Amino acid sequence: MRYFIGLILIGLAYLLFWPIPVEPIAYEPPETQGFTGDFAENNALDRLDLVSLPGGEIGPEDIAVLPDGSIYTTSLSGVLYRIDGAEPVEIDQLGGRPLGLKPGPDGALYIADSFRGLMRWSGPGTLEPVVSDINGAPVIYANQLDVAQDGTVYFSNSSDRFDPETMGGTKPTSVMTIWEQSNAGYVAKHSPDGTTEKIAEGFVYTNGVALSPEEDFLLIAETGRARVHKLWLNGPKVGQQEVLLDNLPGYPDNIEAQGDGTYWMAFASPRVPAEALMPYPFLRKIIWRLGPTVRPAAIHRGMMVQFDGDGTILQTLQDPDGRLGITTGGKIAGDQFYVMTLDSPWFGRMPVAQMP
Repeated sequence: MRYFIGLILIGLAYLLFWPIPVEPIAYEPPETQGFTGDFAENNALDRLDLVSLPGGEIGPEDIAVLPDGSIYTTSLSGVLYRIDGAEPVEIDQLGGRPLGLKPGPDGALYIADSFRGLMRWSGPGTLEPVVSDINGAPVIYANQLDVAQDGTVYFSNSSDRFDPETMGGTKPTSVMTIWEQSNAGYVAKHSPDGTTEKIAEGFVYTNGVALSPEEDFLLIAETGRARVHKLWLNGPKVGQQEVLLDNLPGYPDNIEAQGDGTYWMAFASPRVPAEALMPYPFLRKIIWRLGPTVRPAAIHRGMMVQFDGDGTILQTLQDPDGRLGITTGGKIAGDQFYVMTLDSPWFGRMPVAQMP
């Protein structure tokens, strides 16, 4: 009996006091309205063909369309593929964990690498670092980016708290960041003169960024608070930041500017029931100590949202059965609509003529 009581006390001590990396912050999330109204459920993404990466690779997170019309993505292990043909073709081995991809005016491909910071690629074997630190502080979780016509690169850093390279990868560190609710994410600007500075801070898991066609504002997805911000870069509101989309029914991921004043954004997951525990930091610590099987996790329910610069929802395309896995972004490129994924072995593609 004494042995049994001892085990109980040890178990309680573990649940109450064992050191863990997360320090949860109390947060009262707004009640989600779910998939209603502008976000009413549909199965439009069922029309996508699933295009598998070769060699058992997974995780085509983002898409980049170069000026010549060639289309690229990467994999979890850092393979670069050209994907505008019938099958993906391996172009280079980049390593790291590339997330966001964007072409620059110099014809190069700029890469937000979650392990190494901002990178530049102009052909096989040419990968080089652009930004690995800001004022001596390492960039530990670069996520997405956009490139202005003058070569200025705007990129998000999801968290200054958790390094995905040393803490199990981007997926578990995203869960840690959102469960903790620490506002350690930021957006930075790398200028053509070589200087880099933070231009917006205080986000709970900064994710997608996209410039307006006139480059007068930057859209910023804050995954951990299910909202999108607009940061004015010039004009009468320069420096001001406002919430453009709030209390979304899912957690926003990459934002892709379509070039016509509209944007495509993915939901990585619907809002999870575990949000009910956000006001209770101590309880969230206990749940974290119970291990991965009871911690919150993304729900496979794909969704793409199209909206304009005023925040008007134009359409939503959904995968309620989760066939795609975790959707991370996508856009229309040429005559095809692409939808990318976090850790699936494929991305989705369909002719624009077949879109709703």
